[in-house]
Formats: sequence, structure tokens, C-alpha cells
Amino acid sequence: MSEATGTASTHVNHGKIVFEGLRNARDLGGLPAADGRHIRPRALLRSDTLFPATEHDRARLRDEYHLSLDIDLRSNDECAERPDPVDAFPGLRYVHLPVFSEGGAGVSRSAEDMDVVEARVRAGEIQPADLMIALYPHIVLDQSGIDAYTTFFRELLAHEEGAAIWHCSAGKDRCGMASVLTEVALGVPWELVERDYLATNIFYGIDPKTCEPMEALEGVDPRFLAAAVDALNREFGGIERYLEDVLGVDADAQATLRARYLV
Repeated sequence: MSEATGTASTHVNHGKIVFEGLRNARDLGGLPAADGRHIRPRALLRSDTLFPATEHDRARLRDEYHLSLDIDLRSNDECAERPDPVDAFPGLRYVHLPVFSEGGAGVSRSAEDMDVVEARVRAGEIQPADLMIALYPHIVLDQSGIDAYTTFFRELLAHEEGAAIWHCSAGKDRCGMASVLTEVALGVPWELVERDYLATNIFYGIDPKTCEPMEALEGVDPRFLAAAVDALNREFGGIERYLEDVLGVDADAQATLRARYLV
């Protein structure tokens, strides 16, 4: 993983895009990356679900960001409950890539999954933080996750015009890992990758050290990301090997991504 350098960042306020209906929408543009370059602004966006986007939000995504690729990492149930407003974006390529073949309790925000988790927490059967630590390796190791992230990168490699956005429901776990993998592929220093991952807590007002148990599901924790990274180190020898050997993002693919998305 790339180490932090002295390269100045133009990634202000963690790339936060102030929308009316979206709480965790961010532009990766400005993050320092490989060879002293930065991620190109208004090209790679991460977000929570687009369902609550207001008309004004949709107009901005359409006219200001020229949104042309929407990668939805949610389950079938989540998409059915809160569908993306795809009709608001003429010519949009919508790609549904469920990271979990079934819900994924604690990560999925379907009503059924959240009810199950809350009942188990209230019964004292689980602690939400422990649930997430156990669940994170499945995001990157389960075949459904591998398939989703493999196709995710194929889409980014094929994408040429306008902004690409990827999201799950809260924009932090499945979307968060997609962002981590993308930033590593683009050569963002690991310190900044972690910082971008943890910025979700700022926008949801969550402090993992003091929050209530169920609130832990609304934020992120360094231990969650560490659980996924440890799993990749154990199974494949690291994130870079996972990208190259499992997801197919080899040196040539990384060079293409960097040529397209770095300035």
C-alpha cells in the first residue's frame, strides 16, 4: 500500500458534496494519488442511496456533474424498497452489482434485515460493532462480493464521459470498500484512504467510542476496515494482490485507470 507523502491535497472537507437529500455524497477529486498527481474532480463520486435525492440534487448531478454511470451495490430488497431515480438522468448507465447475494444483516438497510439486527441487539445476543467486524471480511471474500467488485472495475475501465457514482444504502460499508479499492488502485496513500473511509462518521455525527450500540451501525470504525484488510492479507497477501490476482486489476488496468482518472 502506498505510504503518505508530502503531496498537498486539494480534497477539501473530505470531498463532501452538499446536497439536500443525500447525507454522504462525496467527490474523490483532489485526493493525492500516484506519481504526484491527483484524482480528477467531478469524475469519481461515492454516496449513500440516491433514492432521497431532491429535484435540485438530481439537477446538479445531471447538469453539474454530468452523471452517466450509476453503480448500485445494494441487495435486491434494498433496491426494490428505495429505487434509484434513474429516469432523472437521460443516457445514464445503471449497473446493479449486489455485494451480498442475500441481505447481509448489519450492512443491508432493508427493513427486514434491520429488524433482525435490532431484535438480536436488544436480546443481548450480539454487539453491533462485533457484528460488523465479523461481517467485513465477507464483503471482500464472498463470491458475490468478488463478482461485484470485479465488474465494478470493468465498468470504471470502460467509462469515458461524465461522472461515475457508486453507492450502497448508507455509503459506508459496501461503498466504502469500493472506494478503498479504487483509491489503492489509483495510488492514493494509505493514510488518506483510511481518512476518507472514516469521514463517514463526520457526516453522520457518529463517534464510535461513545455512540449507542445501534448507532454503531450508522458509522464506521477502524476495526471494521482492519478486519477486511487482515482477511485480504491472510488469504491473498494484501490488497494489491487481491486487486491484481482476484479482481483482475493488474498493472495494465491500473495504468488505464490512472490515465483516465488522474490529473
